Amino acid sequence: MHWTGLYQNWALQCAECHSTDLRKGYDAASNTYKTTFSEINVACEACHSQGSNHVQWAANAKPPYPETGDRGLPSLKSRWQEAWKFPTADARFAVRDHPAEPAGMNTCAACHSRRSTLSEDRKAGEALENTHRLALPLAPNYHADGQQREEVYVWTSFLQSKMHQSGVTCMDCHEPHSLKMRAEGNALCTRCHNAAEFDAPKHHRHLADGKGAQCVTCHMPTQNYMVIHARQDHSMRVPRPDLSISLGSPNACTQCHTDKKPQWAASAMDTWYGKAWRQRPHYGTTLHAATTQGMKALPDLLELAGNTAQPGVVRAAAATLAQPFVSPSTLHNARALLKDSDPQVRLAALGMIEPMDRTNRVLSASPALADPIRGVRIEAARLLADVPDSQLPAGQLAARAAAGKELEESLALEADWPSGNLNLGNLRLRQGRAAEAIAAYQRAIALDPKFPGAYVNLADALRQQGREAEGEKVLRQGLAAMPRDADLHHALGLLLTRKKENAAALKEFVEAARLAPDNARYAYVQAIAVHSAGQRDQALVILRNANKRHPGNLDILGALLSMSRESGDRPAALGYARELAGLLPDNANVKALVAELEAR
Repeated sequence: MHWTGLYQNWALQCAECHSTDLRKGYDAASNTYKTTFSEINVACEACHSQGSNHVQWAANAKPPYPETGDRGLPSLKSRWQEAWKFPTADARFAVRDHPAEPAGMNTCAACHSRRSTLSEDRKAGEALENTHRLALPLAPNYHADGQQREEVYVWTSFLQSKMHQSGVTCMDCHEPHSLKMRAEGNALCTRCHNAAEFDAPKHHRHLADGKGAQCVTCHMPTQNYMVIHARQDHSMRVPRPDLSISLGSPNACTQCHTDKKPQWAASAMDTWYGKAWRQRPHYGTTLHAATTQGMKALPDLLELAGNTAQPGVVRAAAATLAQPFVSPSTLHNARALLKDSDPQVRLAALGMIEPMDRTNRVLSASPALADPIRGVRIEAARLLADVPDSQLPAGQLAARAAAGKELEESLALEADWPSGNLNLGNLRLRQGRAAEAIAAYQRAIALDPKFPGAYVNLADALRQQGREAEGEKVLRQGLAAMPRDADLHHALGLLLTRKKENAAALKEFVEAARLAPDNARYAYVQAIAVHSAGQRDQALVILRNANKRHPGNLDILGALLSMSRESGDRPAALGYARELAGLLPDNANVKALVAELEAR
């Protein structure tokens, strides 16, 4: 991350948002840029589109000019002053007279979000997913309950907020030209929140002129980025110190009262508001369960993904977290989500389709090749890249060709990113173009010699070509640069196992599990390797500990069941079989196994 390194390159990282009409102009063959822009600043046309469009409209327009219409430019009017009214004098909240035009916020989102770029051909005000792939509120960028963690540029946070759900826009609070707020302090919030109700000690429970009386202190806590930039969390949530206890997420109370614990803050809120606030369901609990309860979390994840009362970006996060647990029985959930009005949800639903057999992938994903949103079309094209033309519906061939072209263009645009080359290699491997995949992975390593995924994927591509010895050299090269990378140790362990060098492989598996204790797969593979070395009791200890850390993991439970039966411990085996039956209620084999163990 030093300023001379790849990731501080202006054209790669910064220019898209800090200049107008950027064309990156990267040439992969020479590793050079011929970047162009109309202005090296955020100028008028960055938000309002080309002024020539307005000139052309004016040349053809005749009086009387209509009050409405785009006049050659997108309509970015916020109506921030007149749109919001309190329906009655004692109403708690103001109400918007009618929904705002989405173009304004779409314009903001293109730069105020953490995302990757799909296309430079952006039209001002169009949906973000047409030109970018948004980062969802998931680890490591976000805490378990969706609060900001890494530098995320606020848009995904705002999408989670009740403000966004109620129709609040960026420009209701921010003046885009002066970069000032519409009002200072709590006066900004009381434009829509009744001051008598909310800007009062009975609500905030702090000294009237103190920091704790400021709305943003409790509802938009800050975090420093770039060392000195204190950025407020735009999810604008009610403080939940009780979730800090159960999820490990921060809360505004102890971020301010740094000498106190979440339990202290929760007790104080109990005293002020009673305990009903603790009972309010929060999606963070469901998202957190995906990483702590394994398969047990699937029903709640599917329910959250399908709950249209929740923010679309949260529902997409739930569908994404469900992807490791999907099976043919969840196909109907994925297909329903593919029809959702939110493109983020449709994108995540395609991820739920990816593990399915080719026939179901084609049936479910091929309609998305003609989706109105480019990002969804690109993802569908990626999912179906290995499907021969003869296996696609005849009416989808042209759509697949067009979406495939958009996919290729998006990857070419990201060719200066190591991750872009990794994605290209994965696509080429899916298409059966192994030589091109290997070249892409090698290029990713050349761009960033400390990019572990490229080494792992390159070694696996070489394995598929029968070039295992070369793959071993690649993994050892990666470990020389990154000796503490768990993924590389694990991949080398698998390679050594294939070479029958089991003792050396076990050392790599042990190191991978030590370096990544939260990775359930690595603990499972370590236990299998230990068992294969004739140390069943030690393997059972590893698996039992892993089962405590990762409840609901099918592989770990299956191994515990198998080894317990092998050791003659029928009660333990029956317990694990019943756990599996609870997770897989429709699995006939598991039901039969439970019955067999019970009969004994």
